[in-house]
Amino acid sequence: MPTRVRVRVPASTANLGPGFDCLGLALGLYNTIEMTMLEPGAGLQFEMEGEGAGRITGDSNNLIVRAANSVWEAAGYGPVGVRIKASNNIPLGMGLGSSAAAAVSGLAAANALAGGVLSRSDLLRRAAHIEGHPDNAAAALFGGLVLVSAAEDELMYTTLDIPPLKVAIAVPGVRLSTAEAREALPKNVPLKDAVFNIGRAAFVVQALQRGDYEMLGWAMSDKLHQPYRRKLIPGFDAAVSAARQTGAAAVALSGAGPSVAAFAPDGHEEIANAMKTAFESAGVSCRTFVLPVDRQGVQISVVG
Repeated sequence: MPTRVRVRVPASTANLGPGFDCLGLALGLYNTIEMTMLEPGAGLQFEMEGEGAGRITGDSNNLIVRAANSVWEAAGYGPVGVRIKASNNIPLGMGLGSSAAAAVSGLAAANALAGGVLSRSDLLRRAAHIEGHPDNAAAALFGGLVLVSAAEDELMYTTLDIPPLKVAIAVPGVRLSTAEAREALPKNVPLKDAVFNIGRAAFVVQALQRGDYEMLGWAMSDKLHQPYRRKLIPGFDAAVSAARQTGAAAVALSGAGPSVAAFAPDGHEEIANAMKTAFESAGVSCRTFVLPVDRQGVQISVVG
């Protein structure tokens, strides 16, 4: 078995408008960790650079560490000595799957060091348990467009081929935790809103498979989460309007937010800049990315 591995995990945008907790898309922005097995009793050594450095603790509460420990337990390992070096490019807590990437990286690295005792389906179940929902984790594991359905112990997923595309991402400087975003949602929704989302979600999948931006613009509407979460993000409505006026076919909150994802056949830089300007006009700082779809998901390599 290897003693040191390197794992690269993509960012992701989930929900894709109406596909609440059921649709995810992997994006070409990556976190990388290097995990090394040490002598038993050596304990945990943890280093981090990039996004979240100085904010994230490197102890047993760390998502990477928690995920790795769940694999050690499944493999029947006792306490292990391990060194983890993390390099983060995915903005932390911004709706781009940073926590899913952390969980998947820890699971995949520990599993590789343990000799691959768990399948990727097993890893997804563990990631979903850690995360509380499986859409970002599925995209991070498998890449591309993923469909996932989770209810109690049931978990089904599939991946779909889509043509090459890019997504313009605006990341406003708004602190919005997933827990806070979840609390903003109602416990019950009208039946007509649920039916609306079911129909639109089906057409989002079809539009992405066909590369049909006209259909995507119609389909990427939502009545289950965006109407409630938009109020938590200053400048959100202005950014959506600016993106559409600049040529975006469809615009959606990325995951639980606060990031905004815009889809278009071209003009992505202009769309990203328009969203940035809109947020800044609302008094909110903003970063932007133009990202391709990642088609590979988590990548694992043996080091040394």
